[in-house]
Amino acid sequence: MPSINFIVESKASDSIRRKQLEAIFDMPIKEKIRHEYSVNLPYEEKDWNVGLICGHSGSGKTQIAKNLYGDNFEKKFIFNKDSVIDDFSDEYSIEEITDTCSAVGFNTIPSWLKPYSVLSNGEQFRVKIARCLLETKGTIIIDEFTSVVDRQVAKITSHAVQKYVRKKNKQFIGISCHYDIIEWLQPDWILDMNSNTFQWRLLRRKPTIQCEISPVDYAAWRIFAPYHYMSKELLKNARCFGIFINNNVVGFAGIIYRPQSRNKNNKNPVYGVQRLVTLPDYQGIGIAFVLVNTIGSIYKALNKRLRTYPAHPSLIRSFYKSNEWELIKRPGYSNRNITSSNKNLVGPMGGRPNAVFEYVGEAMDKIKASQIMEYWRQKTVIQR
Repeated sequence: MPSINFIVESKASDSIRRKQLEAIFDMPIKEKIRHEYSVNLPYEEKDWNVGLICGHSGSGKTQIAKNLYGDNFEKKFIFNKDSVIDDFSDEYSIEEITDTCSAVGFNTIPSWLKPYSVLSNGEQFRVKIARCLLETKGTIIIDEFTSVVDRQVAKITSHAVQKYVRKKNKQFIGISCHYDIIEWLQPDWILDMNSNTFQWRLLRRKPTIQCEISPVDYAAWRIFAPYHYMSKELLKNARCFGIFINNNVVGFAGIIYRPQSRNKNNKNPVYGVQRLVTLPDYQGIGIAFVLVNTIGSIYKALNKRLRTYPAHPSLIRSFYKSNEWELIKRPGYSNRNITSSNKNLVGPMGGRPNAVFEYVGEAMDKIKASQIMEYWRQKTVIQR
């Protein structure tokens, strides 16, 4: 369909207020209000996954979508259960549901168990996106995409959505009046209703986010505790680190010393990540891995070993895929007599479902790592 030409007409009101408007603005209003649209939209010429229709309010974005896909172009969802996880269709397994929620950054398990009405705007937006991505058959179209959320949330969610869509080889069209999401959504094509132009795009490197990692006071844990998927407890002797964006702490890691009674082959001390949390608005772009990978690199340079013990399924998968982390123990499996040659063969032992990974990535330069650790010792950041 290389071009679209259509007319939208609506009958003008014959009310008293209409006549008052005519008098106030000295402008006769026609019996029918008429809008004519003519756009070039050759999106069928190539294979694509992500498209974007953008333009200011009233430019005809929604009318274009209706003309292409009918009045029901955007699937409507009902949220009326006691927890949003139960609002998803029974057609899908819990694994499919949680995977999709995690993929779009709706990754806080306590929020999965809440009703839709008590979620924040950002969480409501993400869970609606998750249902659209999972439950829509054919082309996924979302009107007013990112219009109701903070612009930082909009950018991060856009990046998460395009990753999921391309991974699953789906087709997605976002309709938005915001242009700041373009470099994050990375659309294969854009229809700009303001200039009435269509253009194909090549994928570009995703935008960079400037961040800083610093030790934080134990009190910072209270900001992140409500979003952790297990308990809100953190050992008092934990060394706490935060990752900051625009001077706001958005990620947290609590590190503790882990005595190893059977550590005969490697005498280097072991430290464990007891808690690793990213605030909901920043989930989906790898903030947590920037934090723990940096800490792991510094610790390794100083002859310390860093391990993590995730139980969250998406975290386990992410650590497993990472080249910086090595699987030491599978979820719910014994770690006795495990070696690199037999770690895939150990039998089920029940117990906690957590896995164990150890940082095996590159070590930071030892002098630089020592300087950073000394700087961290002298610096105290208290997040109130």
